[in-house]
Amino acid sequence: MLGGTKVRRGCISQGNIKCDDCGAIVPYAGRYLTVEEKDGEETAEGGETKNYCVKCCLEKKYAEYRTEKGEEILTFFYEEKKPPQH
Repeated sequence: MLGGTKVRRGCISQGNIKCDDCGAIVPYAGRYLTVEEKDGEETAEGGETKNYCVKCCLEKKYAEYRTEKGEEILTFFYEEKKPPQH
């Protein structure tokens, strides 16, 4: 796992992916996230691979909507929230 860093993999469904949280089937061409978890927490190594639909990713804080160039986009990428610089 890339030197112990957490890795989130944003994917596009081929129509046969089931969300491991709510059980919903992610439709063909729908977005979903694959992440490693251990005891319900995201981990860098030693976890179990889980697939989550967008709704569950948003609830688990694995995804968020951001505004970039005036457009709202969905992202699965992890970004440390840094305190504002003074």
